[in-house]
Amino acid sequence: MTGADLVVQGPDATLDVALALAPLARASGVEALDRTSTPAFRLADGVLDDAVAAAARAERLDAALVPRDRRLEDVGVVAMDMDSTLITIECVDEIADMAGLKPQVAAITAAAMRGEIDFAASLARRVALLAGLPEAALQRVHDERLRITPGAEAMLAGFHAGGATSLLVSGGFTFFTDRVMARLGLHAALSNVLEVEGGRLTGRIAGAVVDADVKAEALQRAHATRGGLAVAIGDGANDLPMFRCADVAIAFRAKPVVRAQATHALDFCGLDAVLNLFA
Repeated sequence: MTGADLVVQGPDATLDVALALAPLARASGVEALDRTSTPAFRLADGVLDDAVAAAARAERLDAALVPRDRRLEDVGVVAMDMDSTLITIECVDEIADMAGLKPQVAAITAAAMRGEIDFAASLARRVALLAGLPEAALQRVHDERLRITPGAEAMLAGFHAGGATSLLVSGGFTFFTDRVMARLGLHAALSNVLEVEGGRLTGRIAGAVVDADVKAEALQRAHATRGGLAVAIGDGANDLPMFRCADVAIAFRAKPVVRAQATHALDFCGLDAVLNLFA
């Protein structure tokens, strides 16, 4: 490795804050970055120890030690989770809200994302509660509630310009991943199929469940085909196997168990901040 620099970024980042952090991080200089709409600064040769991390967090800054030889154009594949990562909602929770069951389903979702219960079992429990709901509820969730996470378009434009393949791998549902893939120009998507009969949800998944291991295997296959660096971005415990087979794993506004096992964590920035994690 040819050395690394400390990158600090966030909506509240200013040159004065970066200059104040520089001595604590033992940085040799400060440079403003202009890749994203979010203010970002490179602290040359800076270190990221507990004191620096705490100081950055106090200023609502995401801090990351970025190797100088990790370049955006070297990324071969970027695999992303959908719910609460590429989009701002958990689709299954919002579908449940159409049936007046959001609190029950959301509690199961939260426990699964924290890694407290098995994902596949939790998905079966949540989907079972949706039995009998009209299929039209899915379109309502898409039209009324689904929003792309701020910075996602800019992030993908950067990866695509560098030649990377984009892969959406989700424990959610094809009704939404297909539409998000088309909207954002992603190269491929993999997710679960909600079974529908007579225009209503049956409460079952059709076919094999896309769980944590399936997500990781999808990234591995894409990486074997494409080469280059493998990047994974997610927020929940079912992203951890995917993180373990990635060269760069990014926890986005993630649960503590996920942050602890990621290469970098973004808690304050939009997704475009991912671009600043590459030289």
